[in-house]
Amino acid sequence: MFAAFPLLVLPVLVYNLIALTLTGGFSTLDAGTRMSEQLFTIHMTSRADWPVSLGDLLLAAALVVLFIELLKSTTSRRIAIINHSLSMILFIVCLVEFLLAPAFATSTFFLLTIMVLLDVLAGFIVTIVSARRDVDFSPDGI
Repeated sequence: MFAAFPLLVLPVLVYNLIALTLTGGFSTLDAGTRMSEQLFTIHMTSRADWPVSLGDLLLAAALVVLFIELLKSTTSRRIAIINHSLSMILFIVCLVEFLLAPAFATSTFFLLTIMVLLDVLAGFIVTIVSARRDVDFSPDGI
């Protein structure tokens, strides 16, 4: 049953927890500030400083999770259909939050929403291509 769980819900849940801990909850405009405030600095070998924010860390983690989700979408088991459906529901929730709640109108959440959309599209495309490959359309296959 764990295979049906869309892992991209984790970074979306983390963003929701961060946004909801702000004063004002869903209606706050401070989420963008919290996501872009510098957590630490990495001193590069080029002598430049790279400021790393909470939004940067969340997006990096979400990219790793997206990679795992894309690997999961290559399976052709029945559980993959449930995963695709749950990913579609997650995308709808993300889209509604992005469009209707000011705390979610940030670049970080927009990119998370795009990652969820890519997971949905990749899952359905991979499933369709693998199903087409499994069906023989040649005259000899009838």
